[in-house]
Amino acid sequence: MFSIKFKYAGLLLAVAITGIMANGCKKLNQEPQAQATNSAVFSSVNGLQLYTNSFYEMLPDAGSLVRGDAMADYAARTTVPDFLRPGAYSAQQGTGWTWTQLRNINFFLANNVRAAVSADQRKHFNGLARFFRAWFYFDKLKRFGDVPWINTPMDVADPRLYAGRDSRTLVVDSILADLDYAGQNILTTTDASRTQITKNIVYAFKSRVCLFEGTFRKYHNEYPLGASAPALLQKAADAAKQVIDGGAFSLNTAGGTDKAYRQLFTSTVPVANETMLAAVVDPTLGIFNDANWYWTSATYGDRLSLIRTFVNTYLNIDGTPFTSTAGYKTMPFVDEVKGRDMRLQQTIRMGNYTRLNGATQEAAPPVFSYTYTGYQPIKFTQDDASMDGGSRNTNSIPSIRYAEVLLNYAEAKAELGTLTDADWNLTIGALRRRAGITGNTATKPTTIDPYLQSTYFPEISDPSLLEIRRERGIELVFEGFRFNDIVRWKKGSLMDMAWNGFYVPALNTPLDLNGDGKLDVAFYQTMPANPVAGVTYVSVAETLTTGSVNPQRLNSDNELTWLTNVTRKWDDKYYLYPIPEADRLINPKLGQNPGWQ
Repeated sequence: MFSIKFKYAGLLLAVAITGIMANGCKKLNQEPQAQATNSAVFSSVNGLQLYTNSFYEMLPDAGSLVRGDAMADYAARTTVPDFLRPGAYSAQQGTGWTWTQLRNINFFLANNVRAAVSADQRKHFNGLARFFRAWFYFDKLKRFGDVPWINTPMDVADPRLYAGRDSRTLVVDSILADLDYAGQNILTTTDASRTQITKNIVYAFKSRVCLFEGTFRKYHNEYPLGASAPALLQKAADAAKQVIDGGAFSLNTAGGTDKAYRQLFTSTVPVANETMLAAVVDPTLGIFNDANWYWTSATYGDRLSLIRTFVNTYLNIDGTPFTSTAGYKTMPFVDEVKGRDMRLQQTIRMGNYTRLNGATQEAAPPVFSYTYTGYQPIKFTQDDASMDGGSRNTNSIPSIRYAEVLLNYAEAKAELGTLTDADWNLTIGALRRRAGITGNTATKPTTIDPYLQSTYFPEISDPSLLEIRRERGIELVFEGFRFNDIVRWKKGSLMDMAWNGFYVPALNTPLDLNGDGKLDVAFYQTMPANPVAGVTYVSVAETLTTGSVNPQRLNSDNELTWLTNVTRKWDDKYYLYPIPEADRLINPKLGQNPGWQ
């Protein structure tokens, strides 16, 4: 591989032939030079294929996917992210203003005309390149808003290096033009491996882009773009419906309502009927991921745990709100998780959850060397303790699922006011039936859940839209969507939500967390003189024996809390990241996002 990189005028450029990184960095029979010639890369279908393989390095790997919600309203974690702490994050710490991948794509688009291939083949490879350019720019749009739109290679003398940023409307229009071209010209329609970009992937991703931007424009009234929101939402619905009507995908129901959901995240081979694109492992090639290590370690990962406020949104199995159940606030953990949406037991440790430990299958209730709230996730982990250290996991991790397409369709239609009972039955109803919910799933709701509305979305009065947002949070939990959803809905205040855990009935009283008759944990302010053997004791005293404030305490409702002593205060400037100061110094015309000056 040969590459020369320049940090220049706020853009990181690779001025040379960009390395072909995918498939083991296969070398080209070519002398290094400042500009690629028409030999090797641009002379054949194989050369174009090899070059476009390098674009796949842009897709998130399994490690990135399982960490996707490391900053979310519904998850407590070891530390408060600096981004959310007043005064802790500034443009000096800003990152993400890198453009090497874009140079690679634009160089290909400008030079593949030399290849002796058919017009359809050339359009196919251009379609792939333009899909990845759209992927690249969508990431930049979400992070920075306005960014420079660059669709040709640049060298160090190009005056555009010193230009300002283009408007988000131009960037979005250009992203959609790239996706439309990709959808029309990519020849691949099926891919059994779930690792290649196909027409269906293009339309699924387009639905994601248009839903994000349509709702962003609708709810962010600080931008005068609300009038264009409906057209984008219609594009989101249309793109999702194209995937749905194509019939190539369906929700996974194999294994029954108590297993089908989690199989999507623990299977070595992607569950092909629902998983559209995935970061695939290959044990025969020694390709693994570290999901177990991240989600079970007391020191390696973020120790993410769901908060009780969010767990309360999981419906009862009969479809009624859990928070309509008498006495729900004082239910101990072992009881509150019973009779609920079956995705709950496939997302956190509870009930009869077990893990293999050596040769023995053992009960595995929540472990307080990991969880801060009691709601310990299992969604991406494999049930084998031997995988808990290092990169040993053999499960492939989805990055685009058919379930997301259904959710995108339902939300876009609800936002447009055109959601029908048939739409509901096709989307939210189907997801809930897969989760074992037995209540009415065929028709739209007509009543509002007061807890969901008052706690999360008091400004929303449409029962269907409220339920779709509930469903999106539960179905896609920990898959990396939540912060972007909060951004596009303009609900940043949710990030201030207290990190609360399960209800503690009494101090110094050991609890059985999974109903197996074995006592698991007790909470104390003064350590008892005669602790029960085998029970984990957790201090909830106001201060620790060291004299420091205890981050784990009880609130006035006798719920566990975590890190209430660390300030988190949402500021509307957080809806966009700052342009890194180092890049602004090189090119002052980039300006700065509001509030980060």
